[in-house]
Amino acid sequence: MTTPTKKITVIGATGQIGRQLVSLLGNRGHDVTAASRRTGVDLFTGQGLDDALAEAEVVIDVINSAAPDDSSEAFFKQAAATLSAAAAKAGVGHYVVLSIVGADEMAAEAGYIRGKVAQENAAESSGLPWTVLRATQFHELAEPITESLIIGEEVRAPEALIQPIDSVEVTAILARIAVSQPLNTIHNVGGPQKMTFSDMARAVLRHQSRMLTVVDDPSATYSGLEIDYTTLVTDDEAELGTLRLTDWLTRR
Repeated sequence: MTTPTKKITVIGATGQIGRQLVSLLGNRGHDVTAASRRTGVDLFTGQGLDDALAEAEVVIDVINSAAPDDSSEAFFKQAAATLSAAAAKAGVGHYVVLSIVGADEMAAEAGYIRGKVAQENAAESSGLPWTVLRATQFHELAEPITESLIIGEEVRAPEALIQPIDSVEVTAILARIAVSQPLNTIHNVGGPQKMTFSDMARAVLRHQSRMLTVVDDPSATYSGLEIDYTTLVTDDEAELGTLRLTDWLTRR
């Protein structure tokens, strides 16, 4: 059965997921409004937001922040408050937010994560039908994460699991959810394979033809965050992607 076309506003349309999402939804025949600062939409002031949401049936919040932790938290909180108020005013039928698996467990550790949780809460408390999609780390992050763990000639890996997923698959799942009935809950998605940080680092190093020693270090952190063994991975009920990290690296 063909899904009816919808009028969809993508907030954060110039980011990694936003660009893919606008293209995918547009190719499927949906009426997509790409909202970002480049198109005159300011989530701090609300400028251009009412026009971007006019007659929208779905709004998808995929904004991100490259600012330091404290600034990220303030940015996400203000942006989420502005967007949720505007979405409620517009009577949007489905409010969708992209977040991070384990966000609630890591929130006490970092302003960025607290900001992501604020995005989730804004959707849930908006009074609108909503869905939060929490995803694990993208395959595209495997190399920069590995690089961040290098000290001298060693990779100092946290003793924890990670579950990379292809951002293309996340985009496809997000698109499907957006045009489906709201779940009014959090939906988790992760990569097809749970691996240790050490295993991820070794896969990256093999791909890069680099010879470094990989060491499991109980004091190592993930981007400065102390994480438990399973903080970054999904439970058994989550939806899983299909493309493994090693295959993704090979395709590149």
